[in-house]
Formats: sequence, C-alpha cells, structure tokens
Amino acid sequence: QVQLVESGGGLVQAGGSLRLSCAASGRTFSNAAMGWFRQAPGKEREFVAAISQSGGSTVYAESVKGRFTISKDNAKNTVYLQMNSLNPEDTAVYYCAIGGVSPKNPAYYPYWGRGTQVTVSS
Repeated sequence: QVQLVESGGGLVQAGGSLRLSCAASGRTFSNAAMGWFRQAPGKEREFVAAISQSGGSTVYAESVKGRFTISKDNAKNTVYLQMNSLNPEDTAVYYCAIGGVSPKNPAYYPYWGRGTQVTVSS
C-alpha cells in the first residue's frame, strides 16, 4: 500500500553537504508524520529527525541540531533532509519512514524505505 524511495546519498568530504529526498506514495501520507533514521555497521538504527504531517513542527537528535534540516513538500509527497557540516561520524545508511506518533521511536513507524548510503571521508 505504501512505498518510500530515498535518494541523494553519496560520498562527500568532511565539511561538505548532501540533500536527501524521500518520495512517498500511498493514502497514509496525508495523515502521518515522517522521520529520518540512520544505521551504521554494527550499530542499532537511531533517530535523526522527524516532521509533523503539516510540516509545522520538527524534532532533531542532539547530534545533528544546527547541522541538519528536515522539510517536506506535501504537493509532491516528498520529505527532505538537508545535511551540512558533515563529519565521518555521520556515515551510515539513511532511512525514511512514515507513521510516527512518537517522533523518535522506530516502533511507531510501520513503513520504511530501503535506505540510501551516506559516506563522509576525512
């Protein structure tokens, strides 16, 4: 019923920027919040940022505040993650998800994309 497709990942140098996109299809998009999570090799999936259905409120992990910005375009059914001042610790597979009622808890997101790789070199 719901499909999420991430894009925009790649290899960048420390201090550089990337803009991730997540295109969503399905009826739940109009009713649900959306979030970004990331997972590095050998680590658990962790919360990065979330945005309300209307786009009126956002939540960020402490590690990315001031560097990352989440936004959305409801007309295009797309959510974005602008990532600035990247460092090697940001290297991970980044996933978008839809359906969160508790913004930072992955258990409340029933639908996930396949992920896009972000690699930051020193």
